[in-house]
Amino acid sequence: MTAQVFKEKVFDYEKSEEWQYKGELPAIIDFYADWCGPCKAIAPTLEELASEYEGKIHIYKIDTDAEADLSAAFGIQSIPTLLFIPTEGAPMMQKGAIPKTAFKQVIEDRLLKSKQQI
Repeated sequence: MTAQVFKEKVFDYEKSEEWQYKGELPAIIDFYADWCGPCKAIAPTLEELASEYEGKIHIYKIDTDAEADLSAAFGIQSIPTLLFIPTEGAPMMQKGAIPKTAFKQVIEDRLLKSKQQI
C-alpha cells in the first residue's frame, strides 16, 4: 500500500489531525521491510488471516523503506509494527511479531466485536 492509497482508503493524515477511518471494514496494517526477519515470520500468518477473515477485515502491508513519510507520520521506529483499526474509535498499535492466536484475539475482541455492537 502506498501513502496515496492509504490516504484514500484509511486516513488522510495530511488533511486531518483527528483520526477518522475511511474504511467500512476493520483493518490491520502491517508496517514492514523486506529485510526484516520478524516481518517475514508473520507474513504467512497475515496471509492466512486474510483468507480466514475475507469480507470481514482488510489486511494491508506498508513497506517502511518505500513509504518513509507515511511511516514517520505514524512514528514507526521498529518493525514489524501493526496498526489494528476498528471501524469506529482509535486504532491500536502493536510493535513486534505476535503469534496467530494473539492476532485472532485482537480481531475477535477489538475489531469485530466493536462492529457487531454498532
